[in-house]
Amino acid sequence: MGKLAVRALRAVLVVVLAGTVFVQAGMVWALVSGSDPEDGSLPLTPLRVITILGMASAQVALVCVWRLVTMVRRGTVFSHAAFRYVDVMIGAIVAAALVWFAVTAFNAPGQRDDPGVTVIMAGVGVAILGVALMVLVLRMLLAQAVARDVEAAKMQAELDEVI
Repeated sequence: MGKLAVRALRAVLVVVLAGTVFVQAGMVWALVSGSDPEDGSLPLTPLRVITILGMASAQVALVCVWRLVTMVRRGTVFSHAAFRYVDVMIGAIVAAALVWFAVTAFNAPGQRDDPGVTVIMAGVGVAILGVALMVLVLRMLLAQAVARDVEAAKMQAELDEVI
């Protein structure tokens, strides 16, 4: 992975992380200060809590991506240590999907006149779960690469003994 790609990815990760922290801080401030502009049509407190949790799961995934990019730059990504970050990332994506389904369920009663919105929102939740499945497949590829790397190291050690 080139230096430019790593720097660009890290810049994007920093911007997204800063943005989510900013939004979370605003949500927490609205919850704590009691300056909630609720008009009663939709209770915003549960939505704010759900948003804070959803952004926390996204932040966990961002930190895992950062750690994996660091491992790529160091050339240590094909090791068992990488699995920890990939597993946490899968968990964070599944948590984000569950949070999204909670938003969908919370929003559904207000969409009785137009149930298509709820169906679309549920589809977005399924798409988020699809991302988790894609990362799971990539984890399997990482496992194969690590196994081959270990096997190659064994063969190299045996060859070194013979020579």
